[in-house]
Formats: sequence, C-alpha cells, structure tokens
Amino acid sequence: MRKILISLLTVIQLTACHHIPGSTQKEVKTVKIPDFSSDSAYQYTQRQVDFGARVPNTKAHELCAAYLSAELKKFGAVVVEQKADLTAFDGTILHSTNIIGSFNVALTSRVVLFSHWDSRPWADHDPDPSKRTQPVMAANDGASGVAVLLEMARLIGKNQPLVGVDIIFLDSEDYGAPESYKGQDAEASWCLGTQYWAKNPHVQGYTARFGILLDMVGGKQATFYKEQASEYYAASVVNNVWSQAKSLGFGQYFVDQKGGAITDDHIFVNQLIGIPTIDIIQYDPNSGTGFAKYWHTTNDTMDNVDKNTLKAIGTTLMHVVYNEK
Repeated sequence: MRKILISLLTVIQLTACHHIPGSTQKEVKTVKIPDFSSDSAYQYTQRQVDFGARVPNTKAHELCAAYLSAELKKFGAVVVEQKADLTAFDGTILHSTNIIGSFNVALTSRVVLFSHWDSRPWADHDPDPSKRTQPVMAANDGASGVAVLLEMARLIGKNQPLVGVDIIFLDSEDYGAPESYKGQDAEASWCLGTQYWAKNPHVQGYTARFGILLDMVGGKQATFYKEQASEYYAASVVNNVWSQAKSLGFGQYFVDQKGGAITDDHIFVNQLIGIPTIDIIQYDPNSGTGFAKYWHTTNDTMDNVDKNTLKAIGTTLMHVVYNEK
C-alpha cells in the first residue's frame, strides 16, 4: 500500500467520527488465554514467502489464496472467499480474493482482525534502480500480519473466546500507484480489496465492536507508535491495546507516543463501513519514509522477520480478544 504520512487535520476534515458502542452483555466467565507460538507464526510467514511474490494475477497469488483458505478451514473457521475483479490505477483488472474466516458465527458481538496478503508488484523504493520493476517478496509487509492471524486462528479453533471473531485477509492492497504517477485519485488506488469488502461485507449488515489491522508486524526491533488516525477513530481501542501490551512486558515494541497518520486499510474500514478500527504498523520516526529501510524493496525477505516481534504482537492480540466479554 502507499503508506504515506498524512496530517491528522486532513483526516478530520474528510471523515466523520465514529464511537465504540458500550457493551450491553452481562458479565460472563473468562476463558483461558492460549499461548501464542512465535515459532508457528514464523513458519506461517515462511510458508507464504515460499510461494513467491503474491502479486495479483500470478500463479503464486493463486496458490497462496488456496493455502490461506484451506488453513482457516482446517482450524474450524467458516470461510468465505470473496472474489472480485478490481480495476487498478493503470487499468489492469486484478482478479482478487478477500479471504474471511469466522469463528463463533452465532454470536452477534464480534471483533474483526485484518491483514493484507498480497505483495507489491514493484519494488519502487529499492536503492538499486535496476530492481525497481521487480516484485516485493513482502515477508514483513503482508506475510507477517497474516502469519500472526493464522496462528491466532489455529488457537481460536481449539479454544474459542467469548466473542465472535472474524479474520479477514485483504487482497489487492499493495497495487497502488507509484509516487511518479500523475493521475487522479492516487490515494484511492490503494487498498482496493478493503474498499470492496467495506462496501460489500461478507454478511449483510455486518458490524463489529472494533477492528484491528496488522501491517508490517514482524520486523526486527520494530516499534509501533500510536497512529493518529487510529486515535481519532478509536482512541479507546488504541489505549486498550497499548495498555495490555505494556502489562505483558512489550512496552519496548508498543511505544506510548503518537506516530504519524497513515493511509492504510483502516481508513477505508472506518469511513465506508463505520467499524472503529486501528492500525498496528511498524513506524520509525528516524526514517525518511517512516518505515524500515527495506520497505517496498527487494530486501523485504525472511532475513528481516523476527520471532520476538511476532510474539509481542500475537500475545498482545490474544489478550485483547480473549479479555473481551
């Protein structure tokens, strides 16, 4: 995706605020929180990378879609493959598949977890100009978030929480216009699968208490600041996640400071379907792009994926979900 730092003022001017409704459910007993396996999440990352770059309209993309769907079904999820032909900024028709895995489908009180699973078709930030037309392997920028959610799905399938959980792997997210593009609506050229799902949810009238988007959550020594658009739309969710991370000993990853406001899938979820959704995304305030040096380059490989970071993210999210009543 085009992860551009934008001003919070712009977000406020262009959008309406949504608030998280208070729970009306009665207090119920707690459920034991399963232990998140970083080894398992790392292997799920590797498995995706083994297919090659998951660029829409390629064989690797097709094979990975089948794998993700099969894994969710194996874990006991009710799976919907939401297929759509989406038009990219350059007119290319992208044969896209959003993959939704649902647990506790009878429950109306739900949370939704997102990550994109496609790869960027061009390494347009590569330091070597000769490589800028090559696809990105997307080990961190895509596969890591999906891997965390796959491990969560595996655990949820064995011991379900007290709320319904929908895990959504979003497609055609990273096919957005490069910075050299001079056409109109460049921002809307990103997150195409998200825009489609938000306008056409897998369940008519779908809603959730809140959503959490994972993006670039496996990098070595990664830091996650409080993204400004997330705070605007769903401050209480941000505070809950960062508070639980701190209590679990992951404060060095979840930095209690404001980051930039970022154009990502959560913007479209908030704007188009009104589910208060936050973005947990790696942020480096000392970087020229705000992200790791290998972002949107051919170096986004398994060499940059760290089990400790996956553990911090996965364990925190397990506690957030399982502590919902």
